Amino acid sequence: MAVLFGAVVTTGLGAGLFYSYACSVMPGLARADDRTFVDAMRRINVAILNGWFMLSFLGSLALIVCAAVLEWRGGGRTVLLWIGAAAAFQLAVLVITGTVNVPLNNELAAAGSPERGTDLATVRGAFESVWVRWNLVRALASTASFACVSWALVLASRTPAAD
Repeated sequence: MAVLFGAVVTTGLGAGLFYSYACSVMPGLARADDRTFVDAMRRINVAILNGWFMLSFLGSLALIVCAAVLEWRGGGRTVLLWIGAAAAFQLAVLVITGTVNVPLNNELAAAGSPERGTDLATVRGAFESVWVRWNLVRALASTASFACVSWALVLASRTPAAD
């Protein structure tokens, strides 16, 4: 039960992060000029690579998988199905991040500056709409994962523990 609770907490933290980007960070940056937008996103992309973020981002899937293994060994199949759904949604978040958002972040980091003749409007245009759209998908998938693992915890708490 403790592993499943940890999965709920870490998954909730991740869902909250993507949600906050979707409804506050990116809409706020959308109002900024090109230089401010590019500079802010570059700084955010560097700052987010820290242990606390990685704990929730990678730890959530690890804990969900651990919870699935524990449930497989002695729990109910209904709980396992909800944990499996949470794992699938969380895996989708990781795949989207690794195949869409991180490559876009890397392209943004590698883009030049106005001093080098780089047009920041073009850099921003290649980044912003795609990144925002896929972040929304991540927000929805991570929220679905959070809902599934939360429901699994509710069901597991109602089920008598196997002796």
